[in-house]
Amino acid sequence: MQAPDGTPCHAAFGFASTLLRMLTQWQPTHFACAFDAAMTSFRNALEPGYKAGRTEAPADLEPQFALCTEVAAALGLPALSVPDFEADDVIATVAECVLASGDRVVVVSADKDLTQLVREDGSVVCCDFARDRSFDADGVRARFGVAPAQIPDFLALVGDAVDNLPGVPGIGPRTAALLLAKFGRIEDIPDDADVWRDAGVRGAASLAARLVETRDAALRIRGLATLRRDTPGMALGAEALVWRGPDRERSRDLFERLAWKGIARRVATLAANRPHKSEQGG
Repeated sequence: MQAPDGTPCHAAFGFASTLLRMLTQWQPTHFACAFDAAMTSFRNALEPGYKAGRTEAPADLEPQFALCTEVAAALGLPALSVPDFEADDVIATVAECVLASGDRVVVVSADKDLTQLVREDGSVVCCDFARDRSFDADGVRARFGVAPAQIPDFLALVGDAVDNLPGVPGIGPRTAALLLAKFGRIEDIPDDADVWRDAGVRGAASLAARLVETRDAALRIRGLATLRRDTPGMALGAEALVWRGPDRERSRDLFERLAWKGIARRVATLAANRPHKSEQGG
């Protein structure tokens, strides 16, 4: 799929369509989109192999990043990114700010890394919009066998092929969940294989020895898997996230340029049900 000027736009079109579905169904009062500022972040300096194979975008995808930012702005949504940080860190930081104001947070993502943000009190949930399902703390436990706060430890033990993070050899999801349920954190898992055996771990002797050998590496990987909640410049108040509807002029110009007639009609319908943001004083 290409725009009239030849720019690839299939991914941006899907992004726009999904955003419109969310905005139409949910009619949110506050909304923001977070983007990676680049294909690498500070984590690559700490671990050169981090996300290896994903440090360069496909040729037909790279020009669409800026287009997605334009789409978000046209729909009246803040497009947030910070150099040297990932979108996940931006989300984590903004979520903390929203919680501080006493509001709830819905993190829209199917990424397991972001489930660490889910709160036991229900103030933060993750929503997999494509599959129409949400995860509260009990949902995270049902899916991974650990509490949300233990997700970084879990990923450090089992590894994460998507981010190219090694785990502890031989430790899979079931064993990791058993260990974390019993001991809480990686540094609190004992070296003594007999204690592992008492916890119900199969192959306790060999697995305990492997963790002894790789514990420092596992703690380093946990640090990489832990989202930053102090991303520079993202200490935003709720006012910065208010959604006042699409920017009518901007959206009209953008979608005419792209020849997205169907998207333009959907935006017009959405805008007709909300006042123009200039009428809201913002």
